[in-house]
Amino acid sequence: MPTFEWQERFGRDLARLSVDQRAAFAEAVRHFVEDLRRGDGFRAGLRVKTIQGKSGVWEMTWAGDGRATFSYGPARIAGQAHVIWRRVGSHVIFKDA
Repeated sequence: MPTFEWQERFGRDLARLSVDQRAAFAEAVRHFVEDLRRGDGFRAGLRVKTIQGKSGVWEMTWAGDGRATFSYGPARIAGQAHVIWRRVGSHVIFKDA
């Protein structure tokens, strides 16, 4: 099972999302975790990719204008990914991904 943590600003971002946005993000995270467990890449709909100019920072799409950024940290459980959620919201988050 992948493990995760989030940075303080991610928590603030998450609190600003509407109920519907939080539900959409939670659904995307469910797919994200399934894909991590499977271990053969992310489904196309999540559009997971690295952010140019930000070494080790990735983005995931969870809605039309819904994005989340994350990085990987040291494994907490051998062989399992450890995800550090950095930001969540609209494209505005990329100013400080």
